[in-house]
Amino acid sequence: MPAEKPILFLLRAGFPDAKHGPEGAYCPECATVAGILYYYPEVAAQLEVRQVDVPRPRPEVVALVGEAHQSCPVLVLPEGDRPDGLPLAHDRAFVSGPTAIVDFLAGRYGTARPS
Repeated sequence: MPAEKPILFLLRAGFPDAKHGPEGAYCPECATVAGILYYYPEVAAQLEVRQVDVPRPRPEVVALVGEAHQSCPVLVLPEGDRPDGLPLAHDRAFVSGPTAIVDFLAGRYGTARPS
């Protein structure tokens, strides 16, 4: 059985937003992380990327790290993968927010860091 991959939750683009008309909107924080994966497809291959809808609750995220941590983007590590300094929820370590996620990916997979 293959090892479990970290799961990256991003908000699905084009969600309804009255301010932006029929084209909808996207989450700029999620787009930042998605952009890093575009630059580094070898990192993307190491992750399971899941897009979720904007309305809360977000059941897939809640099931892994709880209702209090369902903001996206969020990277949920496999069970037993507990790097020092990361918060735990439902016995899983996770990284929340674009800056923290990009920094974690750089440290773990050796990518460049933003300047």
